[in-house]
Amino acid sequence: MAELRLRVVAGIVSAGLTLGVAELVAAFADARSAPLNALGSVVVDHTSDSLREWAIDTFGTDDKSALYLIMGVVALVVAGLAGVIERPSRATGSWLLAAFGVIAAAAAVARTSVSGALPTVIGVSVGIYALRVLTRRIERTAEAEESSAFERRDHRTPDTGSESGRPSDEAAPPASAARVPAASSTTAVDAAQRAAAPERRQVLQGLLVTGGAAVVTGFGGRLLSARRRDVSGERAAVRLPEPSAPVQPLAPGVDLRVPGSTPYLTANDDFYRIDTALIVPQVSKDSWSLRIHGMVDHEIELTWADLANRPVEERLVTLACVSNPVGGDLIGNARWLGYRLDQLLAEAGPHADADMALSHSTDGWTAGSPLSVLTDGRDALLAIGMNGEPLPVQHGYPARLVVPGLYGYVSATKWVTELEVTRFDRATAYWTRRGWSALGPIKTGTRIDTPRARGRIEPGRIPIAGVAWAQHRGIRGVEVQIDNGAWQQARLADEQSVDTWRQWVFDWDATTGPHTIRARATDGTGETQTAERSDVVPDGATGYPTVTIQVG
Repeated sequence: MAELRLRVVAGIVSAGLTLGVAELVAAFADARSAPLNALGSVVVDHTSDSLREWAIDTFGTDDKSALYLIMGVVALVVAGLAGVIERPSRATGSWLLAAFGVIAAAAAVARTSVSGALPTVIGVSVGIYALRVLTRRIERTAEAEESSAFERRDHRTPDTGSESGRPSDEAAPPASAARVPAASSTTAVDAAQRAAAPERRQVLQGLLVTGGAAVVTGFGGRLLSARRRDVSGERAAVRLPEPSAPVQPLAPGVDLRVPGSTPYLTANDDFYRIDTALIVPQVSKDSWSLRIHGMVDHEIELTWADLANRPVEERLVTLACVSNPVGGDLIGNARWLGYRLDQLLAEAGPHADADMALSHSTDGWTAGSPLSVLTDGRDALLAIGMNGEPLPVQHGYPARLVVPGLYGYVSATKWVTELEVTRFDRATAYWTRRGWSALGPIKTGTRIDTPRARGRIEPGRIPIAGVAWAQHRGIRGVEVQIDNGAWQQARLADEQSVDTWRQWVFDWDATTGPHTIRARATDGTGETQTAERSDVVPDGATGYPTVTIQVG
C-alpha cells in the first residue's frame, strides 16, 4: 500500500514538473502555448452550447476559474495513474505523459504557431525523466524493504514447532543445527533495515525536490509571463483626449437611488466579463493597430498615434451578453469614449453589396456585425475609454467595439485589431459557426433587483424596483404584477438615452404571506416583451422575470 501511494505521488509531482517547466518556457515565448492554456482554449472552442451556458449560469464570470479547476482535477487523476502503471521495465506511465504532450502540443500549435509546441515538448521530456528516476528509486526501495521483511521472518527463533511451520510431533533437528545465535539474528535484521533506509530517504528526497521544482517553475513561469506581458503600467500612464462631443450631465432623476436597486452607471470593477480568452490579452498601444479591409475601396490601417488626430466622442451605452438569462446580471451601463465607426468605415468606402463587418480580436475571436447597424447613425464606437479612464485590460485595452442595440457576441469585440468588410454569405463569425443567430439584436427585457428572490420582508409599503432595457429603442413603460393580479404601471426614472437601461420602481403595500412578483417592459416602439420562456440559445432569453418572497 505504501508503494502504491509513493507511485501516485511520483506521477503527480512528475506531471506537475511537466506543466511547471512548460509554463516557464512559455513565459519566454507565447503564454498561450502553455499546455493548460492551450488545452483550455480548445475546450472552450469545442464545448457544446448547453454545457457552456450551464457553466455561465452556474459560475457566472468565474467560469474560467472553474475550467482551470476541473482541468486540474483531471490532470491529478491522470498523473496519479501514470505513476501507478509506470515500471522501470515497462514505461507505460511515460507513454501516458507523452500522449498528453502530443495533444497539448497540437493544441498550442493550433492557437499559435509550430514553435508553440516547444514548451510542451520540453516540459514533457523533463517530466518523463523525473518519472523514470522516481520509479526506479521506488522499485529499489520496495525490493530493499521486502528483503528486510524476509530477514526478519527468516531469523525468528520459534518457541514451538507449529510456529515454524513444522507439525508439532515432527522430530526436531539437533539443537546445534536448529538454534541460531541471538546476536547473529539481530545483526542480520538490522543490516537489512539499514540497507532499506537510504532507499526510502532517496525516494522521499526525490519526491520533495521534484514537487518543489514543479511549484517553483509553475508559479515562477506564471508570474514571469504576467510580468513580461503586463501593460497595466502603460495603461495607467495614458491620458485620454478630451471629447469633442461630451455626454450631457446626467439628469437629476436618472438614478432613483432605491436601496437594493442597480445604480444607473456600472463601475468598471463590477462590469460583467464574458469572453473566450483564458488569458487576458496584454496589448500595448504602441504595437496596436486597426486594419479596415475587405470589400472596401481603400484599405486603411490606424495606429494609436493616428487616432490622436481624430475627433473623439463620449456616449452612454448599455451592453448585454446574449447568455444573460431572464433576470440575470450579465448586463452593464457605462460611459464610453471613442471614435465613430461610421466615419472610419466611410473613409475605407465599403462596397454597395457588402452587408457585414467581421471584427477580429487579437486572440483570434471574431464577431459579425450588420454593416447597416454600424453606419445608420447610432453611436457605434471604437472605444478607448470607460467611465472616465482608459479601458481596463480585461475589458479590451487599448481598443474595443461598442455598438448600441446588438448583443455582445455580434458586436462588442475586445482587443480589436481588424474590421473586415464582407458579406454574411461569405464569412461566419465565432459564435455563428456554433449555431447562434447571425444578427443578434437585443430583445426588450427587465430585471427585478429588489426585493430579492426567496427573501423575507416585513408587511407594509415597500419598493419593488429594477432596470429595463431595449437599447436604441428606449423604454416606454414597465408594469408589475403581484401574484396573478392585474398589471400595474411602475414609475420610470428619467430617460438619459435610448441606448441605456432605465430604472423603475413600484410602491407596494405588502401583505402577510407568500407572494410572486413579475415584471414586464414595453420598448419605445410600443412592443411589450413576451411572456414566452425561451433559452438564451440561439438569440437571447425571453420571459418575465419572477421572484417569490415571504412577507411577515
